[in-house]
Amino acid sequence: MQVHQRSKKRAVAEINVVPYIDVMLVLLIIFMATAPVIMQGVTVDLPQADSQPLSEDMTTPVVASVDSTGRYFLDIGDSHKEAMDLVDLAGQVAQYLRIHPDAPVVVQGDAKVPYESVVQLMAALKEAGVPSVGLMTEPPANKK
Repeated sequence: MQVHQRSKKRAVAEINVVPYIDVMLVLLIIFMATAPVIMQGVTVDLPQADSQPLSEDMTTPVVASVDSTGRYFLDIGDSHKEAMDLVDLAGQVAQYLRIHPDAPVVVQGDAKVPYESVVQLMAALKEAGVPSVGLMTEPPANKK
């Protein structure tokens, strides 16, 4: 009688990571493609001037914008970037300030917009009950 000894095979304890790398690369491509869509904003060329930045411990500011064509926009964090008239903008700011009275309000006016559009925006914000308005600028190009 012949006895065959079986060779014991050990289980392979390796993980194939190639599928995980493939999934990671697909997710990276998806996030890269969707990031510009998520980060919508109003394109505004800010005037250049020396100014102090807002302190980091301050609440998120309400940003009222005027683009180069004179359209008005409002950014209260989660709001949509759609053009609106001054009455609607002032109403939304007043409503927000009732809930968050210490929120700073800043105006972001394009450098090419007529001065009248910025003044009208500031007047509408004053009528909405905004106690003070800041103006957004960019630091001068020769200063870093």
